[in-house]
Amino acid sequence: MASRVLITEPLAQVAMETLTAAGLDVDVAVGLSPEELLGAIRGASALIIRSATQVNADVLEAGTELVVVGRAGIGLDNVDVASATRKGVMVVNAPQSNILSAAEHAIALLISQARNVPSANADLKAGNWRRSRWEGVELHGKTLGIVGLGRVGGLVAQRALAFGMHLIAYDPYVSADRARQMGVDLLPTVAEVAAQSDFLTIHLPRTPETMGIIGRELLAQAKPGIRIVNTARGGIVDEEALYEAISSGQVAGAGLDVFAEEPTTKSPLFELESVVVTPHLGASTVEAQDKAGATIAEQVVLALRGDFVPYAVNIAAGEASETVRRFLPLAERLGRLFTGLAGAAVETLELSFEGQVADYDCRILGLSVLKGLFTPISAEPVSFVNAPQLAEERGLVVRETKTSSTRDYVNLISLRGSIGDRVVAVAGTLSGRSEQPRIVGIDDHIVDLPPSRHMLVVRNDDRPGMIGAVGSTLGRADINIADMALGRGPTGEHALMVLATDSPVTPEVLDDLRAQPGILDAKAIDLD
Repeated sequence: MASRVLITEPLAQVAMETLTAAGLDVDVAVGLSPEELLGAIRGASALIIRSATQVNADVLEAGTELVVVGRAGIGLDNVDVASATRKGVMVVNAPQSNILSAAEHAIALLISQARNVPSANADLKAGNWRRSRWEGVELHGKTLGIVGLGRVGGLVAQRALAFGMHLIAYDPYVSADRARQMGVDLLPTVAEVAAQSDFLTIHLPRTPETMGIIGRELLAQAKPGIRIVNTARGGIVDEEALYEAISSGQVAGAGLDVFAEEPTTKSPLFELESVVVTPHLGASTVEAQDKAGATIAEQVVLALRGDFVPYAVNIAAGEASETVRRFLPLAERLGRLFTGLAGAAVETLELSFEGQVADYDCRILGLSVLKGLFTPISAEPVSFVNAPQLAEERGLVVRETKTSSTRDYVNLISLRGSIGDRVVAVAGTLSGRSEQPRIVGIDDHIVDLPPSRHMLVVRNDDRPGMIGAVGSTLGRADINIADMALGRGPTGEHALMVLATDSPVTPEVLDDLRAQPGILDAKAIDLD
C-alpha cells in the first residue's frame, strides 16, 4: 500500500507530479480547521504545509504514522520542531527556494518607500496630480544597515551595492573577512548599525532572542529619519513602537511585508502614508513557489524512502558536503553489517573516520551508521531523527575519532565494539574512480568485496575443503554465489568467508552449514 501524503495548502503542480511519480498516495485537503486536521492526519506518512497550517504537539500526537513534515518555504514558525524531534518525526523545509524572491521584495519595498510609489499611485488614480507632495529620497550615497547577513541579507547587499549605497551590518555568525568580501562593514551591535543607517533592513529568523529586537529603545537610539524594511518575520519589529517612532518623526517611514499576527487587515501602521505594506509577499513569485514545491516534494520522497534528506532541520547534522554524502550508503550498510555480526548489544561503539573524509563534518555519517545499526532490531522505523534517541535509550555510547592519515586506503570508515570478550569490527571504503563501496575488514580479517543485499559470513577452521563444503551446501539449496572473499586470521587457525548471494540464505541452510565439520559459525545478513 502506497504511503499517504497529506497536503493542507496550495502547492505547485510540479510538487504534485513529483509525489505521484514516486508512487505516493497524494491527499489534498485545503482549508482544514484545527479539529479537522487532527482527523485528517491519522494514517498519513507525510504532511506538507506552507505558512498557515499549525503543526503543534496535538497534531504530531494524532499523526501516529507520521514520518516527515514538509514546509514548502523557509520559515518553521508554525511547526513545533521540538515535539516533532521527540516523536521521531523529521521536519524538512525548502531553505533556498525563495531567497532570491525575498531579497528582491526587500529591494522593492526599499525603493517604494523611498520614492512614495504606492501613495503617489493611489493619489494619481484618485484624480490628483501632486508631484511636490510625493517627493522622495535617493538611495545612492545612503547607508544601508543590514541586520542578518545570511543568504537573503547577502543578496540584498549585492543589489544595494549596485545603487551605490554604503553597507554596514550586524551578524555575529559572519566573519569580518567574509563581510569585507561582500562589501559590508560589520559592527558589533544592532544599535550601532541603527545609529549610522539611513535605511535598515531586517533578515533575521524569529527566535525568543530576536522577538522585538527593533523596539522602543533601539529606535530611540537610531539615526533620526531612518527608514525600516522588514521582509523577515513578524514580531522582530515592535509594531507599536514603530508606529510611535514614525508618528514622532524619529523614523521617516517603513516598508513591511510581515506582521506579528497574520493574516491581518488592521493596524495603526496602515494609517501612515510613509508606511508601505504588503501581505507577506516575499516568497510569492511563480519561480519561488515552483522551487519550494519541487524541493519539498523531493525531500518528502527521500524521507519516506529512508534516504539522506539534506534539508532536514532536526537531524542534528547540517547540510552534508557532497564529499561526505557519497559515503552515506556505505556508512548505513556498515551499521547493518555490524549489528548482524554482533548479534547482541554493545555498550560502546568506536566509530572511526580516516583519510580525506576526516577533513569534513562527518556527523551525518555517524547518524547513517546508527540508522543502519538499529534498523534491523527496531520495531519502529529508524531515521536520522530518532537514531540518536534510540542509542541513548539503549545506553549505547558512541565514541567518534577522525584522522587525516590512513595506511592502506584513501578513506576508511571503521566500527568497533565488544560483547564480553568478543570484539566485533567492520570497515569499508569507496574504491576506484567510480568510488564503488567495498567491505574491507571484518573483525580481525582482511576481506575485499562489495556490499550486497544478501550477505553470508562464515567462520571456519583454516584447512582444505571448507570452500567446497560451503559451496556445496548453498548449491543444494539452489542459492547462487554472486561474489566471495576470503580472510585469514592473524593466528592462522581460523579463517573467514564472506559471500554475496543472489537470494536469502534461509535458517535451514544456516543450520546445515553450522553442522558441517570445521565450520564454527554462519550468519546471514541483509544489508538493504
